[in-house]
Amino acid sequence: MMSMTSHNLDFGRSVLDLVACGCSSSASIHRSSVRKIAMTGSRKSNRGCGARRLVCCRQNLARCRVYSTKTSETLLNEVGQIPPTVLNLKEKSRSPISLANIFEVVAEDLQTLNHNLKSIVGAENPVLMSAAEQIFGAGGKRLRPALVFLVSRATAELVGLKELTTKHRRLAEIIEMIHTASLIHDDVLDESDMRRGRETVHQLYGTRVAVLAGDFMFAQSSWYLANLENLEVIKLISQVIKDFASGEIKQASSLFDCDLELEEYLIKSYYKTASLIAASTKGAAIFSGVDGSLSKQMYEYGRNLGLSFQIVDDILDFTQSAEQLGKPAASDLAKGNLTAPVIFALEKEPKLREIIESEFCETGSLDEAIKLVKTSGGIEKAQELAKEKANLAIHNLHCLPRSPFRVALEDMVMFNLERFV
Repeated sequence: MMSMTSHNLDFGRSVLDLVACGCSSSASIHRSSVRKIAMTGSRKSNRGCGARRLVCCRQNLARCRVYSTKTSETLLNEVGQIPPTVLNLKEKSRSPISLANIFEVVAEDLQTLNHNLKSIVGAENPVLMSAAEQIFGAGGKRLRPALVFLVSRATAELVGLKELTTKHRRLAEIIEMIHTASLIHDDVLDESDMRRGRETVHQLYGTRVAVLAGDFMFAQSSWYLANLENLEVIKLISQVIKDFASGEIKQASSLFDCDLELEEYLIKSYYKTASLIAASTKGAAIFSGVDGSLSKQMYEYGRNLGLSFQIVDDILDFTQSAEQLGKPAASDLAKGNLTAPVIFALEKEPKLREIIESEFCETGSLDEAIKLVKTSGGIEKAQELAKEKANLAIHNLHCLPRSPFRVALEDMVMFNLERFV
C-alpha cells in the first residue's frame, strides 16, 4: 500500500489513506543535543520522556487511525493536502549527513550482522557460497538491516526492552539475505555486468549459477523466517517476495510505453523497493511488542522512505556518471524502463515520445532523449515528488518518542534527499 502525498494507490488490497499522527512527541529538539544524550548514555531520562510521549501518542490514536476509502483516482487529484513541509535541505547551519553518523547508534549491531551474514547463508555448496560472498563483499550500504536495528531500538524503549531480542537480529539478517537474492536476480534480468563497481555474479559464474544462487538465498531466508514462528511477520515478508515478482512483471510489460502513468510507476516502485523496506520497519516494531497502530506507522515510514529512495535513484540515473553509479548512466531509459523523470518530461516534450517509441533505433537518439529529460523540468518535478514522500516519512515518525534512534531514522530520510543536492 502506498500514497503519493495525499494520494492513494490500490494494490489489489485495501485502499487506505493513513493520516499522519499528530501527537506532541513531534516537539522539535536540536539534533546535536539528542546525539549528546546518546553519547553520555542518559537512557534513564530518555525512557521517562518516552513514557510520557507514549501516553500522548495513545491519547491521539484516533488521529493515527483515520482512513479514507476514496478511490485512487479521486485521491490523485487532491494535490497539496500533505502535512506542512518540515524538510529544509538548504539550511546553512546543517552539515551534510553521512551514513557513518546515522549508523553510529547501531554500529555494534551492524558489526555482528556482517560477521553472521556469510555463515548464515550456509556452506552446503562452495559455488553458491562463493557467489554469495561476491555480492556480500561488494560494499553494500546495509541500509535495510540498519533500519531494522534503528526501529527495533526506537520501539523497544517504549516497552522497556533494554536489549534487542534474537528475533530482531535474525530479522535483520533475513532482510539482507532477501535483498541480496533480489539483486542477483535483478542483474540477470537486466543483463547488468557491474554491481557496486564490481562484476556481477552472473558475469563471473554464468546465468545458471546466478539464478540458483538467488533461489538458494530466497529459500534459506524463508527457512530462517519460518523459524521465527511469528505468523504476522511470516506473512509480511512472504508478501515481499511475491511483490518482487509482481514488480518485475509490471516493468517487463511496460517497456517503452510512453502512456505509463505516474501511479503505475509508483506501484512498480513499491513492489520492487518500498515493499521490503516497509516490511523491515514493521517487522522490527512487531518483535518489540508495540501496539498495532504504532507498527502500522513504522510500515508507512518504510513505505514512504522506500518510494523516496527509488525516486532519487531514478533521478541519479540521469545526473551521475557511470563511475558514480557503478553501472552505465541512463541504463533504465536505454532499456525502455520509464521512471519518474521521464514520465514528467513526457508531459512537456512530444519529441521525447517519438524517440522512446522508436526504441532508440537512430544513432544519438538516446543522448537526445537524455538531454530532453534534463531540459524539460522532469528531473526537478521528480525531486519534488521525492521530497513529498520524504516529508510523509518524517511525519510517520511522530508517534515515536524523541531518542537518538528516532533522530537517526529522520536523518536517513534527509540523507536520501541530499544525494541529489
